[in-house]
Amino acid sequence: MTDVEIRAGRDEDWAVVGGLRWDSLQEFGGEALEDRATFAERFADWARGTGGAHECFVATAEAGVIGMMWLAVVRRVPAARAFDRFSGDLQCAYVVPEHRSSGVGALLVRAVLDRAAERGLERVTVHSSPLAVRFYERNGFAVDGKLMHVVLQRPVSTR
Repeated sequence: MTDVEIRAGRDEDWAVVGGLRWDSLQEFGGEALEDRATFAERFADWARGTGGAHECFVATAEAGVIGMMWLAVVRRVPAARAFDRFSGDLQCAYVVPEHRSSGVGALLVRAVLDRAAERGLERVTVHSSPLAVRFYERNGFAVDGKLMHVVLQRPVSTR
């Protein structure tokens, strides 16, 4: 692996990270509702306003930002055993194709899980594509037959 740094995302990263987010959709066969530059600009505005509910970690190398991973933090309903409860969701994991299978993704997962532990989160979940399940298992995630979800259909909005 080349010299790769994993760090918290910064304001100057947001447009680049937005571009990677757009690229990931294109790579996996999705259809974007707007061009890359417009989305990246809107994404940067969104990232600046998350208020700590989403934290981004980026992988950088000589080429600049080569990967990203987000930790979304959700406040949970208080319980008698712990009043202040939070959980996390690993989101928007992406490493540019030429840096995959080099350990960059594992470094990003470690950064997200370390941050989740620092924040005292009860658990971190990930909604994985079938292709990435083994990657997440190698990095400490386990399939849990109790975790279920419903995909809600709703109108797609461009704004």
